[in-house]
Amino acid sequence: MSQINRHSVKAYRNKSFLNSRDARSLRILSEYLEPESRLRHYRVSDTIVFMGSARIVSREQAQVKLAAAEAGEGDVESARLGLEMSLYYEASQELARRLTLWSKSLNEEERRFVVCTGGGPGIMEAANRGASEAKGLNVGLTISIPKQEFANDYITRELSFHFHYFFMRKFWFAYLAKAVIVFPGGFGTLDELFELLTLLQTQKIRKHLPVVLFGTQYWNEVINFDTLIRYGTINAEDMLLLHRTESVDDAYEFVVGELSKYAEAERGATL
Repeated sequence: MSQINRHSVKAYRNKSFLNSRDARSLRILSEYLEPESRLRHYRVSDTIVFMGSARIVSREQAQVKLAAAEAGEGDVESARLGLEMSLYYEASQELARRLTLWSKSLNEEERRFVVCTGGGPGIMEAANRGASEAKGLNVGLTISIPKQEFANDYITRELSFHFHYFFMRKFWFAYLAKAVIVFPGGFGTLDELFELLTLLQTQKIRKHLPVVLFGTQYWNEVINFDTLIRYGTINAEDMLLLHRTESVDDAYEFVVGELSKYAEAERGATL
């Protein structure tokens, strides 16, 4: 038997190949199989997804920025708006905390309705923080982008995932979600919101998936749904896909009511 060349490398250990164009399908598959394996290990059955801006900071941070601006180290008007927007950070944190306490009370072997975010700062950090304060597991799905996006300190360490492909990250948002809560956000939040609405409208998502738009004033200014209806580009019935609110109490009661009513009956349903 001829001796194996000491310089030969098995294909699955060949980093040059694994990072090549030819192995792209393997990298995509890895971003499906590795999260699936880890989520199954920690018995995460389904999630409540929180989406929103990475730029909205806590009240404490906003107050520091405002004080600095008033001392001549920044734009005062912008800092005041940042303080106003910080109420959404607090709302995300409190809502995630309450939903986590509720989910922990279900006494099931699997972990149901686990808080899941994009893993970054802002609204995402607030939701992971609220779930952590309730001593619940929570998930973070971060993405590699030129501007460094980091996993915030409140994500359960074993459930912090880092993706290269946006579409695989969005798959994991949608696949396990039983409810989605969308706070004020920018391009990324809008992209995620409208992709979910499209999948629901076209029934590519067949499970019942309540979507909450949190922040009535913000969303009324940013998206004019009435204009879409008036021009006939969506139907009035499409608005039934959304629940709009400005209240943590209302959002909590709506989500718990919807999950109690539908999610158990649809347990195991897929996209």
